[in-house]
Amino acid sequence: MNVALRPRTLSDCIGTGDLLEKLRISIAAARKRKEPMEHVLLHGPPGLGKTTLAYVIAHEMGANIKVTSGPALSKAGDLIGILTNLEHCDVLFIDEIHRLSPTVEEYIYPAMEDYKVDFVVDSGMHSRTINLPLKPFTLIGATTRAGLLSPPMRTRFGINHHMDFWPPEDLLARARMSAEMLKMPYDETALELLAGRARGTPRIANRLLRRCRDYAQVKGDGRLTDDSVTAALQLEGIDELGLDDLDRRFLRTICEVYKGGPVGIEAVAATLGEENDTLVDVVEPYLLQSGLLARTRRGREVTQKGAQHLGLKITPPAEDGTLFDTE
Repeated sequence: MNVALRPRTLSDCIGTGDLLEKLRISIAAARKRKEPMEHVLLHGPPGLGKTTLAYVIAHEMGANIKVTSGPALSKAGDLIGILTNLEHCDVLFIDEIHRLSPTVEEYIYPAMEDYKVDFVVDSGMHSRTINLPLKPFTLIGATTRAGLLSPPMRTRFGINHHMDFWPPEDLLARARMSAEMLKMPYDETALELLAGRARGTPRIANRLLRRCRDYAQVKGDGRLTDDSVTAALQLEGIDELGLDDLDRRFLRTICEVYKGGPVGIEAVAATLGEENDTLVDVVEPYLLQSGLLARTRRGREVTQKGAQHLGLKITPPAEDGTLFDTE
């Protein structure tokens, strides 16, 4: 059983728009030339399949993959050790690549362009530069904060693709594939219900599928039905729009504490006791795309749609400044 519920080939992949066709062409051309394919940068919200695509590319190239992350490469020696151990056409996958230190980033530039690393040993009058050739490889970088990448780094990637939230039909196909990987009996309408609450994110769809499977095995006969999925998602605190408890608390805090906004994200994070990055990277993207939240120059505002979802209604400003009344 595929524990990670990841496809292994491009033909098994779903979604990601025209990226799959671009990858097919690049991989086929690289294999014909017996060269590594171009470096790839994948950016977008978490859970959309960036890591999965890295494994798929390595599998399609018939190469090994070395996985690391930006924070793990704290010293230049860490990167050089990995690069020198790569074989011809191997894939190096760096997750959260925007968190590389500037020192380490400087060593990546010649490695990406010229397949070599220049590093200095000793110091002062005894210092000397050693040129270390590398075997041609493919670098795949993934990031949730593409804006934090330096321009020199961003322009060195031959394929640069932003990954967006998946439409419901792609999520349904992904949930169907995962259910078959788990050898789980299901009703089609139950998977449609689950896919509709997965926030456009395949990782969340797989997580909810596992929770629904557990519920169906313990409380039912093991088959995913509309009733079992509804009950399991209700137990998980997932509502009909796919919002969880943190999403609803985020919106309700802006409504009730800050009169609907606008309010700065730092103030909301302090009120909720959460980190700014958690709200910006995990909570806000889906709320913004769903039209439940608006981001303005003055801060965040809950939209009319968001207020209605919480059971609140927007009223004209009263003398006390109140904007929202509970129904």
